[in-house]
Amino acid sequence: MSMWEYANPKRFMGWTAPVLPWSFGLAMACLVVGLVWGFFFTPDDFRQGSTVKIIYLHVPAALMAINAWIMMLVASLIWVVRRHHVSALAARAAAPVGLTMTLIALFTGAIWGQPMWGTYWAWDPRLTSFLILFLFYMGYIALWEAIEDPDTAADLTSVLCMVGSIFAILSRYAVNFWNQGLHQGASLSLDAEENVADVFWIPLLVCIAGFVLLFIALVLMRTRTEIRVRRMRALEARARRA
Repeated sequence: MSMWEYANPKRFMGWTAPVLPWSFGLAMACLVVGLVWGFFFTPDDFRQGSTVKIIYLHVPAALMAINAWIMMLVASLIWVVRRHHVSALAARAAAPVGLTMTLIALFTGAIWGQPMWGTYWAWDPRLTSFLILFLFYMGYIALWEAIEDPDTAADLTSVLCMVGSIFAILSRYAVNFWNQGLHQGASLSLDAEENVADVFWIPLLVCIAGFVLLFIALVLMRTRTEIRVRRMRALEARARRA
């Protein structure tokens, strides 16, 4: 069986139905464990004090804000190349989730930045590219809503997604491109010397797992809703023609 058969709307609805509750359940378990562990059972940092604990919201949200857009890019490319409607609907479904993650990252970053930098906002390369990514999310959602024909909307939003991917990449690697930025380096890295201490790192990984699972669950749920909406519109159009 080809993997593309799972993108058939009927098959998609079938295999996601049992996956959805497990995704939500595991996400909630990881988030509760990770956040309680991180906020209540880890010590204060010797330089940043208790402020560092916002890392358990900021880092996972920022990570998912970028990866949500990358997921939208992959789904958009599949739509452009193979014209699978579920992939276009999945990209549309992921956009509000990614937008929310971006807002959380910007908000928690401002809270974290104020005691560290003395200001809630600075035109740091990573912060600026993240703000532009937020605007691209807004534009992507608005473009879907503005165009009535779903295939035309999918085509145009796919182009917008490809352009916006530049800023998703910049958001991830801005610290490496511009060393003079205020933003700190990566909290997680393949280089063990750049990782945060284990006492923070382990609960952070649990929180990241929770955010990833929550993203998967929300995108599956919203994609299923988009499929149902498209079916209803098709039935309404058929009824009008009859």
